[in-house]
Amino acid sequence: MAGTLAALAAPVSAQSDFPGDGYSGAFLAAREAGAQNDFASAPQYLERMLQIEPESARILESLTVSYLVLAHHERAADRARDLIVMMPENHAAALTLLADAFARRDYETALDLLETGARTLPMIDGLGLAWAHLGQGRMTEALAALDDVAAQEGMLAFAQYCRALALALVGDVESAADIMEDERYNVLGALSRRGMITYAQVLGQLERFDDALALIDDIFAGVNDPLIVAMRAAYTEGQPLPFSLISDPAEGMAEVFAVMASAMRTGQNQHDALLYARGAEWINPELTDALLQIGQLFEDMDQPELAAEAYGQIPEDDVFGMAAGMGQAQVLETLGQMDEAIAVLERLVAQNPDSIAAGQVLGDFLRRANRHEEAVAAYDRAMEMMEERGLEPDWRAYFSRAVSHERTDQWAQAEADFRAALAIEPDQPTVLNYLGYSLVERQEKLEEALEMIERAVAGEPDSGYIVDSLAWALYRLGRYDEALPHMERAVELLPTDPILNDHLGDVYWAVGRQREAQFQWRRALSYGPHDDLDMDRVRRKLEVGLDQVRADEGAQPLHPDE
Repeated sequence: MAGTLAALAAPVSAQSDFPGDGYSGAFLAAREAGAQNDFASAPQYLERMLQIEPESARILESLTVSYLVLAHHERAADRARDLIVMMPENHAAALTLLADAFARRDYETALDLLETGARTLPMIDGLGLAWAHLGQGRMTEALAALDDVAAQEGMLAFAQYCRALALALVGDVESAADIMEDERYNVLGALSRRGMITYAQVLGQLERFDDALALIDDIFAGVNDPLIVAMRAAYTEGQPLPFSLISDPAEGMAEVFAVMASAMRTGQNQHDALLYARGAEWINPELTDALLQIGQLFEDMDQPELAAEAYGQIPEDDVFGMAAGMGQAQVLETLGQMDEAIAVLERLVAQNPDSIAAGQVLGDFLRRANRHEEAVAAYDRAMEMMEERGLEPDWRAYFSRAVSHERTDQWAQAEADFRAALAIEPDQPTVLNYLGYSLVERQEKLEEALEMIERAVAGEPDSGYIVDSLAWALYRLGRYDEALPHMERAVELLPTDPILNDHLGDVYWAVGRQREAQFQWRRALSYGPHDDLDMDRVRRKLEVGLDQVRADEGAQPLHPDE
């Protein structure tokens, strides 16, 4: 299906004979919207173009795709119907119309589309035939269609899984289990989370409760999914539960679309993955696996508003409720709505008080919002839960808490956490750099700080911040000539960072290159402000020079022996 969304980026050929200025403007706006993945804006321009060129298949394809991406189902289907008349084998039209037919449980239309030439991908078309035949009660034809798919390269395991799903749906759970356990097919080795739920439900239906419980405890240990919890409770009591992963053949087709979306996303085909995920969600709005994928894909494509909308559709008590909440918080932060992001995470922690991950993520957001005391409290709770469960925090947990301790002037606690992180990962560049730089700023243990930063640079030689730390440590030690090449290298790596430009100005001043120092301080001001840059101090250095500023501050002269 490559190219369906490329049409959105370039809706029509680059013709010179535009029908008019209105068309030209709409063309340029639509092309820009496509290039930026701005799905929300594209349709208005494309519709204006279609009024002028109603027979343009390219414009119709772009509209079909954009409406499908936006979940404007009726509009997508309307445009797809026009498109498939002009281009009977158009992939976007076929996918859209198949999703529409299965969503309406109109299996006859789905079959008619596939049997009269509508084409997506060979495996999708074959699986669509199978589920549409089953929807009309024709199991023999459905199984024959699955045999055809199984013969395609790489499709054996998934075709057999769909066969097991179909058999379980009609009540033949014994045959479903036989297929899933047949080593020739390797179905179990290829199953996703929902596939494993299918297998557990089939085992329960067969009253193989010990096998089902062993599977649940192995695959879903610690998972707070209401469906898993209910299965485990029932099977512990020796009670089977109805097969419920899918309730009809259309939901079987939704599974196909969702799996295809996941495979395409893994293969970095984001645009087509989004179409299949939207198709899955259209057919089965309760398929939160697809909604989560949609949110993640919109994030990947720099569409935070649409990502937030998708995440917001996932219920908070869903198995993906926590992942969706974290995704929504990340999107809100991207949009500059940090208070709203933190509120989402606070609700998440309240709903999942035993979740270590939720507490840690909340701490991270609070830290980035400079609410460090609250961040420390969140980290403390998360690390207490780890201790209670006999879990060892990784270096990131100690490091994150250390940063917030340092920012609230709790240096003893910060240093202890930094060193605890290094005890776990002795050569971790980020920790070595932060602790080393902090010690330099505090004028403490300078030789040890320098050694830490040198190790950090060895680990990440192209990190401007870490190279800056090395230069700054040498500067603090009065080794100005040694500091200079490292400081110049740091600014070369991060030329617009105000802190690094300010530091380079100080180093230039220290080696007697005063004009260059003033130039760097002006650059620092132009790239500011910055939370860690005292803009007034930089201006004062430009007025009276660094020596006088240091003297006013009671600092040692740069060259005390002169």
